[in-house]
Amino acid sequence: MGILAGKVALVTGAGNENGIGFGACRSLVKAGARVVVTDLVRGQADQERLDARVGELIAGGGEAIACALDVTDPQQASTVVDHTVERMERLDIVFNNAGYPGGVGPFLDLTDEQFNTSWAVNLMGIVNVCRAVIPRMRTQGGGAIINNSSLAGLGTITRFAGYSASKFAVIGLTKVLAVEFGEDNIRVNAVCPGAVWTDMGQAEVEFFRQPGQNFEEARQEAVQGVPLQRRWAEPGEIGDAVVYLGSDLASYVTGVALPIAGGLAPGL
Repeated sequence: MGILAGKVALVTGAGNENGIGFGACRSLVKAGARVVVTDLVRGQADQERLDARVGELIAGGGEAIACALDVTDPQQASTVVDHTVERMERLDIVFNNAGYPGGVGPFLDLTDEQFNTSWAVNLMGIVNVCRAVIPRMRTQGGGAIINNSSLAGLGTITRFAGYSASKFAVIGLTKVLAVEFGEDNIRVNAVCPGAVWTDMGQAEVEFFRQPGQNFEEARQEAVQGVPLQRRWAEPGEIGDAVVYLGSDLASYVTGVALPIAGGLAPGL
């Protein structure tokens, strides 16, 4: 049956097969949840990619549906939440995973657009979804919201000013919502992944790769500071933490920013 049997979960930014969002969808389905898989859809190719993710979950025995969602659009967020409740009859867990990996580079070179997009997606995207879902959770007697921050939202990483600022803000929002809606039995927590082997992780390797260094050398060097086996995390390992925070096993856990980084904690 699984620890999430009977529960419905919505995951944003889950259309990438190698991303944290879809890794969480796999973990949630494995734990017994019915899952709403959402992502930004700009055209037919994006829709087909999203439908393919749902097809994988269904082929594995899960129950899932796809919804297009631009988290920067409050109306879309509201529509998707309404559709979820109409189709699934409830909404117990939200994993606010959608994010913008920009805002990275030398501080003086970052543009207003990079800062503004980081803020619009990484922070206001969560605000929009939470505004849509919290009234529903209040009505049904509670729920669990998990926000994807980053280790870069807990500690310092050079040349990550735009990205880090938005991820620090996610943690601040998480803690305030946990206090404000605790009486409604709505738990709000954040996960703070470190080095995760996703497309974004590969882009980070390229970003930090030194002249003359091959990709594999740079990939290994990037995790030499990780105490746990000097390795990258897999997306499903973040997903498993989402399952825990969304389950009754974490019934007294709220307002937490949980590092999932193999012991790596820069700036802490």
